[in-house]
Amino acid sequence: MTLLTTPKTAVRLAAKGRPLREHLFKVALVASLVIALGFLALVLYSMVSKGLGRFDSRLWENMPSIRRPEAAGAQSAIVGTMWLVGLTAVMALPTGILAAIYLEEYADRTRWYNRVIELNIQNLAAIPSIIYGILALGIIARVLGLGFGVLTGAMALSLLVLPIVIIAAREAIRAVPPSIREGSLALGATQWQTIYRQVLPAAIPGIATGAILALSRAIGEAAPLIVLGAATFVPFNPSSVFDRFSALPVQIYFWITQSREEFHLLAAAAIVILLALLLLMNSAAILLRNRYQKRY
Repeated sequence: MTLLTTPKTAVRLAAKGRPLREHLFKVALVASLVIALGFLALVLYSMVSKGLGRFDSRLWENMPSIRRPEAAGAQSAIVGTMWLVGLTAVMALPTGILAAIYLEEYADRTRWYNRVIELNIQNLAAIPSIIYGILALGIIARVLGLGFGVLTGAMALSLLVLPIVIIAAREAIRAVPPSIREGSLALGATQWQTIYRQVLPAAIPGIATGAILALSRAIGEAAPLIVLGAATFVPFNPSSVFDRFSALPVQIYFWITQSREEFHLLAAAAIVILLALLLLMNSAAILLRNRYQKRY
């Protein structure tokens, strides 16, 4: 009895007979964590040390230049990225959240078409991003005639992140306990009033976290934008949704493919800006989740 009074002793007794496997499993977990963090730290150190000398106001105040890399900047790419993320949020978030509400609160899961919709949403989340670029090129840009402006790029990114938003919103809505719905309905509220006043406020932290992570993916995507012909040399900021545009991932790709070392330094500095934006968005998602998360 004395030996079982401390948790560590109990754990050692429970693991008796298979200590080697326990230790190997623990070593594998720690090794995986160290490798992942070490690789991330190596990439960050490489980019920051290489691009630090070029990380100054010229980077966000000047336009791209092919002939003078020492004076080139990425202002048009940064502004284009902001346009893309803003339009993507406007189009993808309401659509994804409303679709998640329908599937969780209204859809009859015994109907075959609802099961087909759910299956397709899960499959669409795993499709490579370049496929969405080809789809947008063939249908949105050419068939619908919207051209190769910011709107077409944002629609391609919206299609890309829409399954992620739907899945995250569904998980957040599903996590709300059924007793809250039953209590609201028992007090005479309609289904819509229950969803609007009880379910959605409780699910907002999860929905916001998923939405920000989805937009974080959109901000780093280059493949669909390259397929859509996002320009690497745009010496102006887009002023409407039909203007030609550039984006940070596309600009970085162009600079890396150049042979002159000055462009590589520019690419490293632009990668630092992109990483800073991603870390800022992910930090906001974590803060929102921790601040507004409710435990039932």
